[in-house]
Amino acid sequence: MENTTWEQRLQALTHILTSPTTTPSLHSQFLISTQIPCYINWDYPPILCTNGTSTFPSVHFRWVFSHFLKRASRLGLPETSWRCKCPYQVPPPLILAKGVEEAEWGDEQRREYVRNRLRRKKLGCNINPAIPILVPNMFLFSLLLWNPFPDLES
Repeated sequence: MENTTWEQRLQALTHILTSPTTTPSLHSQFLISTQIPCYINWDYPPILCTNGTSTFPSVHFRWVFSHFLKRASRLGLPETSWRCKCPYQVPPPLILAKGVEEAEWGDEQRREYVRNRLRRKKLGCNINPAIPILVPNMFLFSLLLWNPFPDLES
């Protein structure tokens, strides 16, 4: 990655942003591998990478192994992101996250979707607001009654 020019990086990034996919075509893989030849942590294989081909493990082996570990950590399930949780984005996501319903584009369906989103419980803890005040104060009060460092009394 360090030996690529900014033009190559920009062209590769533009290609990735304009054609997002989880299964890139051979043309896309070839374009990216020529622009950024040795980027291991990518979905594209480093087919034209000449750096480190004589060392063990080779770049190709490390790339395959890293993809195996990524897929094994998800137990073979498809990778989802925050975009997959947004059914109303345009264009729609390739894979919807688990628990997200497919978007319905009628006016009434969108109103109902917004109402359901507004009815959701807010993120955060449901604890009594007095607890974050009382617990530290009780701790400080216990330090008044109990001296944790008796050898420092003087």
